[in-house]
Amino acid sequence: MENKSIEKENDINETAETEETAETVEVTEEETKKPDKADKKKVKELEKKLSECEGALEEKVQECDETTDKYLRMMAEYDNFRKRSAKEKEGIYADAYADALKSILPIIDNLEKAAEYKDAEKVSKGVEMILKSASDALGKMGVTSFGAKGEQFDPNRHNAVMHVEDESLEDGVIVDVFQKGYAKGDKILRYAMVTVAN
Repeated sequence: MENKSIEKENDINETAETEETAETVEVTEEETKKPDKADKKKVKELEKKLSECEGALEEKVQECDETTDKYLRMMAEYDNFRKRSAKEKEGIYADAYADALKSILPIIDNLEKAAEYKDAEKVSKGVEMILKSASDALGKMGVTSFGAKGEQFDPNRHNAVMHVEDESLEDGVIVDVFQKGYAKGDKILRYAMVTVAN
């Protein structure tokens, strides 16, 4: 009996092995089976989409490279512009400074000439020349003076340091000037120190 049961087991094992072999053969046949028209069409469509995507990717990479190149060029141009502007600004400041100093040099020349004289009349004449050359120098730089006697007091341009009661004068009239005021355009360089009536 034991032999029969062993034989049955062997038969069962052989049958199972035969079934596995048959399944393997079926799978292998399916794998090696030639693709039909639908599969070929699908593959062609996928290959076409893949080549379209690769082309689009190449275009985008090229656009990105062009944009990066434009950006780098623009940044270089801006940097050059900034450096050029800074250099021009320094040059303008230096030129304006030099022009201002040149206009003061005649004043120094006149002071040196006045210092040579001992005669009071010649010294007085030298001081007049110095005042004239100083006024000319300031005029060339666009500086104007203000704050003369008889002008109307303006708190935006004058600094009243004294007040005088005088009924013969109008209210707010400048009676005396301690220091003239100076302006360049609308900018006040120095307020005039004055005495105001009433």
